[in-house]
Amino acid sequence: MLLDALSPEAYLAEDAVIDFGRPAVRLLAHGLRAQHDDDVEFAKAAFEHVRDNVAHSWDAQDPTVSITASDTAVNGVGLCFAKAHLLAAILRSQGIPTGFCYQRLTDDDQSYLLHGLVAVFLNGDWHRQDPRGNKPGVDAQFSIKEERLAWPVRPERGEHDYPQVFPGPHPTVIAALQATDNVLDLCRGGLPSSL
Repeated sequence: MLLDALSPEAYLAEDAVIDFGRPAVRLLAHGLRAQHDDDVEFAKAAFEHVRDNVAHSWDAQDPTVSITASDTAVNGVGLCFAKAHLLAAILRSQGIPTGFCYQRLTDDDQSYLLHGLVAVFLNGDWHRQDPRGNKPGVDAQFSIKEERLAWPVRPERGEHDYPQVFPGPHPTVIAALQATDNVLDLCRGGLPSSL
């Protein structure tokens, strides 16, 4: 997929959500980087850590609301959006440009919801990665050769990829997360359906 991105330097900033200066994120990033000098290997290790060691809220049936990267690291649980925030913070803290991408998906062809992932700038190009977490029927893998996302879109069902690589989490997503104190309730009917 052809992505619409700004210059890579626009995807390195720290902000209130991508708070990589906080100890929980900083220590995690430094620990992973110490084991991987190569940027691609480091990015893969960071991806696998977030995918495999931070539970997806719905899969775990955990109502905890994680929004910021540091909250996600401390809580060890979050929706796809929170997991993307943590992965972006880890990578940005080590100088790897990382932005945010979204998909519009459906389970029933009637209602739609946003799904969040990241795009990482490596070897001169952008590569989307989906740290959502695997389960039966979902096998997202780190790859810079071909996309290995949790859910390839099905245009015939009204699904689509947003081509933009956003420098920060989309305000629609942040507003939805901030408006709840139970992320499972959000999943049952409050997730954004489009950008």
